[in-house]
Amino acid sequence: MLYSLLHYPAKLALLIWCRHIKINNKNILKYKGPLLIAANHPNSFLDAILLCALFKQPIYSLARGDVFKNKTVAKILHSLKMFPVYRVSEGVQNLEENYKTFADCIEVFKQNGIVLIFSEGRCVNEWQLRPLKKGTARLAIAAWEQGIPLQVIPLGINYQSFTSFGKNIILNFGDAICSSILNVFDSNTQGANIQKFNEGLKLQLQKLVFDIPTSFKLKIVKTFIARNNAIKIILIFIPAFLGYILHAPLYIPIQKFCYSKFSKIDHYDSVMVGMLFLLYPIYLLLFAVGLFLCTNNYFSFFSLVVLPFFAWCFVQLKKQF
Repeated sequence: MLYSLLHYPAKLALLIWCRHIKINNKNILKYKGPLLIAANHPNSFLDAILLCALFKQPIYSLARGDVFKNKTVAKILHSLKMFPVYRVSEGVQNLEENYKTFADCIEVFKQNGIVLIFSEGRCVNEWQLRPLKKGTARLAIAAWEQGIPLQVIPLGINYQSFTSFGKNIILNFGDAICSSILNVFDSNTQGANIQKFNEGLKLQLQKLVFDIPTSFKLKIVKTFIARNNAIKIILIFIPAFLGYILHAPLYIPIQKFCYSKFSKIDHYDSVMVGMLFLLYPIYLLLFAVGLFLCTNNYFSFFSLVVLPFFAWCFVQLKKQF
């Protein structure tokens, strides 16, 4: 229920949060299951929000198990179609819970659903592919062994920046990996089969995930820049300026708070966007009510539409790098 309520607001929020999203194969966004999306993990829970907003069919995603410790939080996460995955660092005693999570994923596949798994296992803000964990292979092979016609779609998620708001994003989908891959396994041992699967997945992801050292600023600019034409700049310059002025009372305090608390970890960007997503509707409502009290004019409530448009204009013209 909560997932459905937030899906379309999140889809609209992408218009402000992202300046430009480039997708190499948009048809995949219409895919139905059984489907396993095997992605890299550069930007915390923002990666999952992005895909859940873009795909037409609901996506179940796997998240780090320690955030499920609080029962209330766990209920909220489950209502958002999230399953816990525990690592050794989160307690060996919790590893048994992973069997339940995999069983839940298998049930999703049986219902022709979609599951998102981050094959690297953990989030790091960087432009490169890290070693793959075994979870993706185990889940795919388990589904195939039960006769489920699962497709595995490799995905490279590439961000222009991990700190700037209104960023450019490039999503590169790879070719589907199907159960026919089992025919090329030359061993009946699970370990060998997992290694074979990961080798094939890695070969695809290496082409989909950009490999750019952080110090190569010029290459980052050339890879991600999205240019505006002169007519667009002229048409939206004034709304963009108003967008900056009218949103500064909300944006600047949140930015400073997030930077002071999360700038040294890989969750700054996600927390920033999450707070804006939750607080922006309240800010819009307060602005509209305040304007109405000052003018006693019901047209004040048009600001609920006008302000987001101004924000979009600003994001389109703001400095990209």
